[in-house]
Amino acid sequence: MSFGELPIVSYLLKVVDILVVWYVIYKLIMMIRGTKAIQLLKGIFLIILVRFVSNYLGLTTLQWLMDQAIIWGFLAIIIIFQPELRRALEQLGRGRLFTRNTVNEDEERMRMVEAIVKATEYMAKRRIGALISIERETGMNDYIETGIMLNAHVSSELLINIFIPNTPLHDGAVIIQKNQIAAAACYLPLSESPFISKELGTRHRAALGISEVTDSVTVVVSEETGAVSLTKNGELYRDLTIDEFRELLTGELVPATKAPASSRWQWRGKKHG
Repeated sequence: MSFGELPIVSYLLKVVDILVVWYVIYKLIMMIRGTKAIQLLKGIFLIILVRFVSNYLGLTTLQWLMDQAIIWGFLAIIIIFQPELRRALEQLGRGRLFTRNTVNEDEERMRMVEAIVKATEYMAKRRIGALISIERETGMNDYIETGIMLNAHVSSELLINIFIPNTPLHDGAVIIQKNQIAAAACYLPLSESPFISKELGTRHRAALGISEVTDSVTVVVSEETGAVSLTKNGELYRDLTIDEFRELLTGELVPATKAPASSRWQWRGKKHG
């Protein structure tokens, strides 16, 4: 009996085999999350589900159609997911598919936070209206596509320049994705909550709206008062000082520095009203 044929070893190898397959599937899903490809993937799962249901109910014609879709589906997947597959192969070649440098990522996030805080402080003092949304787990590609693509490094100077009044990109939101400014002049969905204060304008409603449909963190600078606000998970925190804003933003974007529950911003920030 060989080593691999031992009962315990055989069982462990099967477990490892399943875990590796699930991990690869998980990484692939994470790569296409937030893109239109995820919707196509849902369509493929629906076709497979219909195939099993039609087989169970004896719907032969529908079953034949689903069989054809599945047979030719592999070629369709290669064509449809060509950009995602190419990106996966590139990352595999760079050794980045199964690795994650948490330390470097946190440092990059801290630099991004400081750039946003610096820009926000500058714009708040001069009452320059701004709307900045930072993507987290939920993809925001659909909203990025409504704006002007930038794919630029996050810097306070660039953020300030984008929101200077009467410039081509100042109207709309900046969306930050993967520590880069993905696009500017983006359209965000407006919140329809009846509990929002009437004194809040379109920027605040857009910030609340995007926080209701994604897990993003969105920064708002009021053009009328220069007040700094932040939205997350459908909640609006208003009239934050710069120190409170920095603490809250850092706690949300850099998990290692999560702010304690007794932080000052929690009792100063006004929710919705």
